[in-house]
Amino acid sequence: MPTTALGRLIVGAGLMAAAVGGANLGAQAPTADPAARPDLVRQPYSAADVEFMAGMIPHHAQAVRIAGWAASHGARADVRTLCERILVSQRDEIELMRDWLRDRGETVPAADVTHHRMKMGALTHDMLMPGMLTDEQLAELDKARGPAWDRLFLIRMIAHHEGALKMAADLLKTHGAVQGDDMYKFVSDLHADQEMEIERMTKMLDGGRGK
Repeated sequence: MPTTALGRLIVGAGLMAAAVGGANLGAQAPTADPAARPDLVRQPYSAADVEFMAGMIPHHAQAVRIAGWAASHGARADVRTLCERILVSQRDEIELMRDWLRDRGETVPAADVTHHRMKMGALTHDMLMPGMLTDEQLAELDKARGPAWDRLFLIRMIAHHEGALKMAADLLKTHGAVQGDDMYKFVSDLHADQEMEIERMTKMLDGGRGK
């Protein structure tokens, strides 16, 4: 049973989805293009769900990018193992999110996109999501090697994961969001995985070895 504030939000969202799910199956969804799958578009989802999925793709893509530096930057064995897990899990989740958006006829960011494109009226703005590394932080990490890289990677990736948890918490607080079973499962799994990895990385940073 989740004990964090975000965990309580997830439980609350699940109870609400269960209570209103049947009624919402016929709820209006954003207009889909011909590439969308009508059976999925009928499921309840909101503009906030779309923004979350679109914004989490560059967030994951950056994690994949820097985790891919482990071997070339002299990471120790347990950090390399962690990076391999991140590569596998977050690449899979990127494709899941891209499929989710595609099935609903929404704009699908590239798998290696570096920023989230936010539309503000007639203007667009490329932005970093919470916890993502700036260009300067990326350059600093890229220059590091060996133990210095391990420490800096763990510090940055903990903050990166905390940013993902903030995005999930903000989504769960948004009225009408996370009503579909698929969104609830995705956000719940993301919360559990990222929180577990934060705990593991904190122990590794303190001198222990994550399992």
